[in-house]
Amino acid sequence: MAKGREKSDDRVVPKALRKKGEIAAGEQWGGKAVTANEQAKQLEMFGETADSPQGADGGADEGQPLPAPCAVPKSLNKTRDAVPTMTMEEVANGENLRKAFRQVASNHGAPGPDRQSVEEVGKHLNEVLLALRSELLDGSYRPGQIRRVWIPKSNGGQRGLGIPNVIDRIAQQAVQQVLSPYYETTFHASSHGFRPGKSCHTAIAEALQHLEEGYEWVVDLDLEKFFDQVNHQRLLARLEQTIADRRVLELIHRMLKAKAVMPDGVVVSTEEGVPQGGPLSPLLSNIVLDELDRELEQRGHRFVRYADDCNIYVRSERSGQRVMAGIRSFIERRLRLKVNAEKSAVSRPEKRHFVGFSLRREPLDGSIEVLLSERSKRRIDEKIRTLTPRTWGQSLRDCIHGLNEYLLGWIGFFRIASVRGLPELDMHIRRRLRAIAIRHWRRRRSDASWKPLKPGRRSWWRLSLTPRVTRPLSNARLAERGLISLEAEWVRYQAKPNIVTAPEQLSLALG
Repeated sequence: MAKGREKSDDRVVPKALRKKGEIAAGEQWGGKAVTANEQAKQLEMFGETADSPQGADGGADEGQPLPAPCAVPKSLNKTRDAVPTMTMEEVANGENLRKAFRQVASNHGAPGPDRQSVEEVGKHLNEVLLALRSELLDGSYRPGQIRRVWIPKSNGGQRGLGIPNVIDRIAQQAVQQVLSPYYETTFHASSHGFRPGKSCHTAIAEALQHLEEGYEWVVDLDLEKFFDQVNHQRLLARLEQTIADRRVLELIHRMLKAKAVMPDGVVVSTEEGVPQGGPLSPLLSNIVLDELDRELEQRGHRFVRYADDCNIYVRSERSGQRVMAGIRSFIERRLRLKVNAEKSAVSRPEKRHFVGFSLRREPLDGSIEVLLSERSKRRIDEKIRTLTPRTWGQSLRDCIHGLNEYLLGWIGFFRIASVRGLPELDMHIRRRLRAIAIRHWRRRRSDASWKPLKPGRRSWWRLSLTPRVTRPLSNARLAERGLISLEAEWVRYQAKPNIVTAPEQLSLALG
């Protein structure tokens, strides 16, 4: 919203609220009559959402032509009449914007570069949405900068997330709500990432079917830095096949070009990619990768895709190698993306990590078992160590409370895996809690339990298995203090009706 704004008394007033004749005095918004002057005064307290005070527009000036299509397949739609309308009027519709804000607020996201929280925007929602609506319709809206944060990955790397300003997230969500109903009907059934009614669990359920039908080798494809390497020209060309309103295309173009503020404060331009973190990014990524899905379908392959992780199931290793070479060539030459050679392989499913799980055929009865992948096992071990440090300075009940919050979410996601390994994990958790309790006893010099537990040559970890510790802190005593059992929770889930949907991923706390 930077371009077209003027400063008055050192405060920012959106152009949409200042243009004569754009908003009539007393216009109804959400059932409340607000004059144009009142709207401007109330909105003055908000900071800019544009990407620079100088009026930069994210690399897309108004009226600038979109990039020309390049190597994009023909549209599946023969006539425009068959395509539902996806217009700026729908995006800027008052109810659509309100629905978008409710969705953004429900995600409890962190502030963007302007540091405005969802709560702050919500206090002046009528004025904000009225200004946003007007600027979307007259073409003066300019997305703000995106705050780049880095989330550690289990393999030692980092995942880059882009956090737009709240107002920009509302605009992205509004676009997503208009585009999604159409594109959802066109996506392949084997695409499970970021889609309503689908999840990691539905992806595993389909993978199980392929293995049961004898396709016991997997071509595991991992796209290297996919979200950062999406080609904007190809994406916009695909959108142009179905979106007739050029204003919507230009708006998406500006959103893609929004500059990013790095953690050290450096502002960088965006030439490619759809950074994770915005409401529109998942839909755009599926639009890009739907071309891969159609190619796999045309070649007759059985596959399951979740976001940028794709597993193709074949009958032999030799077939897998041939498929790997062909699909890799398609991805890198046609889609202009890169396959991560280190993370991609042709292998047995039990040796691969797919959405947190691995699949294994039982040699004795031939059944297929869903197991935790090795990476998921390492992650839960690391998390337990973090939540139960030896130097825990608060009460044992507080430690159990924090541990339970994580374990309940974890078992809710991994409930479709085999119970194998859960009893041992429960034992490990209880032992770590007992080690914490021993150190607490050490501080109580008058406690009769302390003297016999003086470590000597034995570590606190070894002492946690002695009867002097396990009796007062038995499994039942820890359960009385609130500790849940992963095995018991797993059994409880199995008693419920079979539910195949699940959260797309464990939540990430964004700073």
